[in-house]
Amino acid sequence: MNYSEIAKKVLELVGGKSNVTANATCMTRLRIGLKDASLVQMEELKKVEGVLGVVKSDTLQVVFGPGKVNKAGAEFSKLTGISLGSVDENLEDLTKKNKAENKAKQTNPVQVFLKHIANIFVPLLPGIIAAGLINGLTNVINVSTKGAYSGVWWYELIRTLGWGLFAYLPIFVAMNAAKEFKGSPILGAVIGVLSVANAGMPLLAKFKDAQVILPFTGKVFNPAAGGLIAALISGILIAYLERGIRKYMPDMLDTFFTPLFALIIGGFLSLIVLQPVGAFLTKSIVSGLTFLYQDLGAIGGYILSATFLPLVSVGLHQALTPIHAILNDPAGASKGVNYLLPILMMAGGGQVGAGFAIYMKTRSKKLKRLTRDSLPIGILGVGEPMMYAITLPLGKPFITACLGAGFGGILSSLFHLGTISQGVSGLFGLLIVQPGNQLQYAIAMIAAYIGGFVLTWFFGVDHDRIAEIYGE
Repeated sequence: MNYSEIAKKVLELVGGKSNVTANATCMTRLRIGLKDASLVQMEELKKVEGVLGVVKSDTLQVVFGPGKVNKAGAEFSKLTGISLGSVDENLEDLTKKNKAENKAKQTNPVQVFLKHIANIFVPLLPGIIAAGLINGLTNVINVSTKGAYSGVWWYELIRTLGWGLFAYLPIFVAMNAAKEFKGSPILGAVIGVLSVANAGMPLLAKFKDAQVILPFTGKVFNPAAGGLIAALISGILIAYLERGIRKYMPDMLDTFFTPLFALIIGGFLSLIVLQPVGAFLTKSIVSGLTFLYQDLGAIGGYILSATFLPLVSVGLHQALTPIHAILNDPAGASKGVNYLLPILMMAGGGQVGAGFAIYMKTRSKKLKRLTRDSLPIGILGVGEPMMYAITLPLGKPFITACLGAGFGGILSSLFHLGTISQGVSGLFGLLIVQPGNQLQYAIAMIAAYIGGFVLTWFFGVDHDRIAEIYGE
């Protein structure tokens, strides 16, 4: 596969270099910011070699699949001259017409905000995935060998790399948050330090054998309590403060005093207000998930699995990345075990089952071919081709796939499955499931297959609708 040629073709079909304002990659998609979305040749873009699907949202999302997207994205970035994950500084110079059109498409404030959150965490995924795997696997090695490698320099180096990402993840989150909301990334990084527990922090030091006591609460500062959520909010805050102060700051003083005032004001607000808010939200999120997972048990597992595909269909599943990061944090409440992800991964299984039912029951040659091509990569965990090319256009199979996936969610909950990292799904999910639980994961996934297959076979195949869309 010639990724250079693929990137050239994609660039041509999205309106050329002058129409691109940003390019970034996530696990499966190349996300492209555009000045004028009307220039995109959607149907031709879908036919480009290697392209599995195209999603038109606030950014154009071209689906390539794991691994391939990184190669295609690197070549695309070379052609645009914009680094992956960055936004062209001329974005603010777009015409009023384009801004108005873009705002008109994004009428739901919650949806817009969640997309911002996704943009903050997507660039961090490679590090989160690698560190999560390191932490999970080294824990298994420690237990199975009874600490035989403890103190060995190369082993402790590997452990340090896994520890470092999660120890300082709040800094990276706050940095990306400031950048996403058009502030200076470095100011976000500095404010993110308030969410990192470090014994050398002056706020945690002892003076005359006494620790620093905070106002209002009368307690010692606990950076870890606010965690990623506090860092995220603080990064957003610092961006708004910087932009607001700059409006009133004389040009000759801007370089010196805008960042200074933004940091000092942001620091006080973060420490006194946002850190407690972050701690409350973190505790609430963990409590809510614990309620669904433990208290509701099988019912909670069904609800989570059955409702996940709609989020994926509009590209909002990346907004769950902060929750996954919290769960995979070794210092967090779940001790690094992500019990939510296996349940959500069952959504892809329901869709695979629906695909098998459609393939066996349809009379349309075109639909058979599309389904045949989509099933293998769907089994491996890339569900976009099946969803965008088959189940969503047909409607009913999408619903039956969602409902069928819930049966896998039930078993995931009953088996108490967890993962040590994130970033893959389907058959590849066996690589990140807690060691020793691979068989249970496979059984749960098969249940999702069967659920999707049975419900689609009896309720999801509409021959008239198929003939209307794909022909006989």
